[in-house]
Amino acid sequence: MPSVLILFAHPKFEQSRVHRALLEAARPVPGVTVRDLYEEYPDFDVDVPAEKDLLLAHSHVILQHPLYWYSCPALMKQWIDLVLEHGWAYGRGGTALEGKTMMNAVSSGGIREAYAHQGHNRRTMREFLFPFEQTARLCRMRWLPPYVVHGTHRATLPEIDGHAKSYAQFLGVLARGEADLGVLEGLEYANGYTVETTAGRS
Repeated sequence: MPSVLILFAHPKFEQSRVHRALLEAARPVPGVTVRDLYEEYPDFDVDVPAEKDLLLAHSHVILQHPLYWYSCPALMKQWIDLVLEHGWAYGRGGTALEGKTMMNAVSSGGIREAYAHQGHNRRTMREFLFPFEQTARLCRMRWLPPYVVHGTHRATLPEIDGHAKSYAQFLGVLARGEADLGVLEGLEYANGYTVETTAGRS
């Protein structure tokens, strides 16, 4: 059965209403493993063999994090630098992750309209996440659109709860192997994707 590995990184997790809700919703979903990198590696000493084993045991990899300076927190970058080794994840003989999927699940204080060519940030969210997309493709993985929670600073509790429920539903579809990856790849964001979404397009 397909399984989902969430690699979570947030250096100020205790202050995050959004990611706390997302993780609380994600943990009970069958087939989902949550790996809190800052809890696991507070000294940044990443156990590379253990992380490789986790990657091999899962079909889908989700990098969940707040958008820090248009990228990810430092420990997630450390994880990428150390775990995705040449000759294992990419390059000659580097086929360990071939055929798996990768995506981001991110939060941003800015509203969605700010992430546009005419918006405050002058680029779309997908453009800011392109380095992750290219990393996945270099590792022969299939790239899926991100799950994005915008406007976190002003989000109400009902709005956050709605995102958490939607995230859990999406994870369930992915873990059960019910997602039409071709349809999913054509979306800008993974938010709101369900089996019904696919049925409506057939």
